[in-house]
Amino acid sequence: MGKTASAKRTISAKPVMTAEKDAPLQLGNWTHHRSLLLLVALTLVCLIPFCAEAFHVDDPLFLWAAQQIVKHPLDPYGFSVVWYWKSSPMAEITQNPPLASYYLAGVGNVVGSSEVALHLAFLLPALIVVLGTYQLARRFTGSPLFAAAATLLTPGFLVSSTSVMCDTMMLAAWILAVLLWMKGLDRNNPAMLAASGLVIAFCALSKYFGMALIPLLLVYTIARQRRVSSSALFLLIPVLALAGYQHWTHQLYGKGLLFQAADYATHQKVNWTGQVAKSLVGLTFAGGCALPILLFTPFVWRRRSLLFGTIAVVIAAFCCAMSWVNVANFDHVQSSRAWLGLQLGLFLAGGASVIALAVADWWKRKDAGSLLLGLWVLGTFFFAAFVNWTVNARSVLPLIPAAAILLARRLDLSSTKVLASKGLIRRSLPLAVSGALSLWVTWADFQQANAQRTAAEYVREHCPAGTKVNFEGHWGFQYYMERFGFHPIEPQNFHTGNGDVAVIPENNTNTFSISKQFIASESDLTVLVDAGASTMNFWMGAGFYTDAWGPLPYAFGNVPPERYALQVLKIP
Repeated sequence: MGKTASAKRTISAKPVMTAEKDAPLQLGNWTHHRSLLLLVALTLVCLIPFCAEAFHVDDPLFLWAAQQIVKHPLDPYGFSVVWYWKSSPMAEITQNPPLASYYLAGVGNVVGSSEVALHLAFLLPALIVVLGTYQLARRFTGSPLFAAAATLLTPGFLVSSTSVMCDTMMLAAWILAVLLWMKGLDRNNPAMLAASGLVIAFCALSKYFGMALIPLLLVYTIARQRRVSSSALFLLIPVLALAGYQHWTHQLYGKGLLFQAADYATHQKVNWTGQVAKSLVGLTFAGGCALPILLFTPFVWRRRSLLFGTIAVVIAAFCCAMSWVNVANFDHVQSSRAWLGLQLGLFLAGGASVIALAVADWWKRKDAGSLLLGLWVLGTFFFAAFVNWTVNARSVLPLIPAAAILLARRLDLSSTKVLASKGLIRRSLPLAVSGALSLWVTWADFQQANAQRTAAEYVREHCPAGTKVNFEGHWGFQYYMERFGFHPIEPQNFHTGNGDVAVIPENNTNTFSISKQFIASESDLTVLVDAGASTMNFWMGAGFYTDAWGPLPYAFGNVPPERYALQVLKIP
């Protein structure tokens, strides 16, 4: 937290932009086109350096489904995979719909399935998110370029955009659907409303959370038109598409995958103390993923609000540091509690500011646009923190564009001495800091992903020909180990012979210890990850992809190396 240069505020009498129709361009078409070109260039500069990133975390699930689609286009999940403790049907493992895998399959057929080719293909949805946020922000704020940049220059967006998972694709469809829907209402154009309905269906079949657009746009439409109109009927298009998907997958796999995913997401039951912990972790992930909100916090709130907010955040972070509130994995972190508590407190402050921006915007304006943005943010946060089986950055990602637009609107209405003097520089500096930190975090994720590929390559190069190599762990490590012809271990169906090798990663999921009576000798493989930050490290409390690894979406500090046990096995 920080102090503003002045406690005074001058609030304009009316919003800079209307939320009901496209705002007229104030700076001319050339400036508009230049803004779009700038955003394209900035997006490419931020993401292209990471196009050689190894496949990471859940990427393999989407890649394997894409390989299946190439062979059997109408049976995307008709194969088995070892992802937990035994070989299971893919339809039981995956909790995402298949459109992202269909995209991967199509791209792979055209340009190949190398890391670079597929990551380049996923630049398209990333560009749609950034440019779509710019177009959407024009309806709400006089600073659409700022809002789009504040979406791009976040750890949540940049790290998610370097994967081949479905999250950025879903968000791209989400923003396109909102734009089409709003323009359809502006012009009373059934074709645009129908197109929006189709894009919502595409969004939901990229990632199931996309179906949240149906109630969101319904509420927005009623608030805007003050009645339930016939336009709401176009929202039946995605409803029918999802019903058809449920029926189709039930016919294929004996159970509808939509309802299966809903049951999986909500299966975890926690008591009220657990809910408190989840709310704090949810705020921490929201603040860490939407980093510009934290950095602009001193400029958008009054001193009294900052004081009370700081006190509340310090108390909450202290309670976590003392383990009075049992947030995930706090007691196992090897970093100092003070350092972990400081990071948690800062991210928590950012998350609280995200929620406050949504509430304050609605409280001041009370129009359909503020309702849309507020429900967009609050609904996403509620799902990520309280509904989903785990808190992760992928679930927080959808709120980032809406939070960025709300930040721009708040800055439009604020006229402090800090922002009035050299306002462009004052706005650019926190964004530049956010961009630098976000690229740092993305680099850390890049390093960790590549370390798993490096380990798999080392095993391939150093194990004698003819040696049977088995391994534990999953994520990208499993993808490369299987690609090199090695075999995942199933604990209940594991048979070993003299001289077989088992490779066990330390920082991975679903691993177990092999009884010492089966181990003839053991050595360690260490891969350095000298990034100064981590997105997935149990000992640093970083759990970008699941808070089971820790209460922070990412953490700064000394990163332990990625370690692998190489065990030569024997028959006792």
